[in-house]
Amino acid sequence: MRISGVEIPDNERAEVGLTRFFGIGPKNVIDLAKKAGINLNTRIKDLSRDDIGLLMKALETFKVEGDLKKEVRENIDRLKAIRCYCGIRHIVSLPVRGQRTKSNARTRKGKKKTVGSLTKEAWAKIEGQQNAAKVTKNS
Repeated sequence: MRISGVEIPDNERAEVGLTRFFGIGPKNVIDLAKKAGINLNTRIKDLSRDDIGLLMKALETFKVEGDLKKEVRENIDRLKAIRCYCGIRHIVSLPVRGQRTKSNARTRKGKKKTVGSLTKEAWAKIEGQQNAAKVTKNS
């Protein structure tokens, strides 16, 4: 079933299915259900048109999906613009919330880039070029 542009499987309970909305978690589902006046144990397919209408009206009171994503993006851009510590960490793609970076943080930093020393493959390539240059020089 499609509610406010979000596809929710029909056989899920309302308590689980409503968490498909970006910004609605397990805690917010309870508030949403109270405002809409629906039972959390009913299946999505069993909701009537009136229930869905009440649910959509209750969803308008929450900041979800595009509006929430836009707000988060604007907050990050503001941090970058004022060049605070968190903003600088966002700019250079490092963890923002104090995690260690010496041994972990590969998700944020990306694939390893060797700095200061050569990899075995690069070193072997350079030695091969030097050997080829010696052979041509001697002949």
